[in-house]
Amino acid sequence: MMVSLKNYWQHFSRLFFPHLCEGCGTDILPTHAMLCTRCYMQLPATGFFTTADNPVEQSFYGRVPIAAGAAAFYFTKHSLLQHLLFQLKYNGHQKMGIWLGQQVGHQIAAGNRFKPIDIIVPLPLHPKKEQLRGYNQAACIAQGISTVINKPLVCHALSRARYTQTQTQKNRAARWENMEDAFTVLFPQLLQHQHVLLVDDVITTGATLEACTTALLAVPVASVRIATVAYTI
Repeated sequence: MMVSLKNYWQHFSRLFFPHLCEGCGTDILPTHAMLCTRCYMQLPATGFFTTADNPVEQSFYGRVPIAAGAAAFYFTKHSLLQHLLFQLKYNGHQKMGIWLGQQVGHQIAAGNRFKPIDIIVPLPLHPKKEQLRGYNQAACIAQGISTVINKPLVCHALSRARYTQTQTQKNRAARWENMEDAFTVLFPQLLQHQHVLLVDDVITTGATLEACTTALLAVPVASVRIATVAYTI
């Protein structure tokens, strides 16, 4: 009886607060999903989380030692995934970040390459930028991952020490120069000897994640693994 009442209330509430697919607008989707099945199948999965020597890991070769790295989906301009990430970063849609993180978490759980993880660390935003946005999108994603793989979040051990310029129009060398010494470890005792999963939304050249990994390895941590929602092609 209670289940029936709950289902009735969910259907009734959708008359006033419709839950629509972010891709096509249909209301035929599970309560906690952001996409219907048809739109979800359009997201271009990479398969990186179960594949060694994937393009994410290759982007760090000769730069900084990571134990593993992967992104869940390929990112292209004017795509459904770009729309989802835009909703997260610029339209205040924090639940989108949690849901995207859960998709990453399921891909992590499907293999063995990320099993040594002890803690999850979202890439920090500069306090001014986080205040303007109202939240850190990487922390939303990390929260979603945590709900799937049951590993604790550590959100305040690292800080963005400098307010860096946007990376969008910069080449690889300029991106690294922009990020050099951008991160500071505030509470090394929370990180020491831990196997860290470092989380961000998108990886392009990897300069930001490289700079953050460098700061983590100086603690020192046991290892760093990197997970993002998207990989830019």
